[in-house]
Amino acid sequence: MPYLRQHVGSGMPLNIRNEQVNQLAEKLAAQKRVSKTEAVRIALENELRRDSEALPLWDRLKPLRERIAAYPDSGLPADKAFFDDLSGED
Repeated sequence: MPYLRQHVGSGMPLNIRNEQVNQLAEKLAAQKRVSKTEAVRIALENELRRDSEALPLWDRLKPLRERIAAYPDSGLPADKAFFDDLSGED
């Protein structure tokens, strides 16, 4: 099975022994008209950037949290027996 072995960074070899990953690297390299090594570097940098720019779950849920917080309190006490029954507790 063919595999990609190219030197990246500080001269360390990068061995890709997975044929699907090798084909993806070849496809990206062809699209970008760069070497496989450069294609892998681009892909890794882009993924790391996406991860660092991704909004944390807490921030993504902010609109929902604000909607829930906007509801007025009923002022009624919680019915412990009702909630215990829902959860199967005695």
